[in-house]
Amino acid sequence: MSPSRLLPFAVLSLVLIVIPGPSVLFIVGRALAVGRREILFTVAGNACGEYFQVVAVAFGVGLLLERSVAAFTAVKLLGAAYLIGLGVRSLMRRSAGLAPAAGGGVGTAAAFWQGTAVGASNPKTTVFFVAFLPQFVQRGGFDPAVQILILGLVWTGIALVSDSAWGFAAARAKNWLAGSPGVGNLASSASGLVMVGLGLGLAASGSRS
Repeated sequence: MSPSRLLPFAVLSLVLIVIPGPSVLFIVGRALAVGRREILFTVAGNACGEYFQVVAVAFGVGLLLERSVAAFTAVKLLGAAYLIGLGVRSLMRRSAGLAPAAGGGVGTAAAFWQGTAVGASNPKTTVFFVAFLPQFVQRGGFDPAVQILILGLVWTGIALVSDSAWGFAAARAKNWLAGSPGVGNLASSASGLVMVGLGLGLAASGSRS
């Protein structure tokens, strides 16, 4: 693909990625409750989930989600339910008196798959990929599906850097405040509330928002 296609797409992707959305809020919420290693796996999982959407768009599934209100709504509600479930579990651990260091960790494998689920079920990302990825495909070039996959790698690379920065910034703030048990407990509760609120907001959003 020519730089005249890749560069504008990279700029557009950067602008959209750095603005906090469902993935960023999820990662920040997790960073308030888990360690830095788990954040890395969460970010990696989220990127894989988003790239799964790129693959789906490249081979036509994303177009089906965009055109079918029922399919789109189902994906949206599944993602919302998953986020709410994670938030409730975090709040329940907090109510049971489990401090983040003792019970807030989820393990690297679980962090990866949770991130993957959130990335793959984010309908706002689906809408962006369906609406914009085909516009940057070079007509008369090689296979359009391959071009979309390449564009998806550009998006994923930018997302990995940006989401990692958000996650580490939140983790650093958490560590800085860790000296105060009250603030630490508040941060742990906040992570659960962020995920519950994010899930409720996603469920209540319009079918094409």
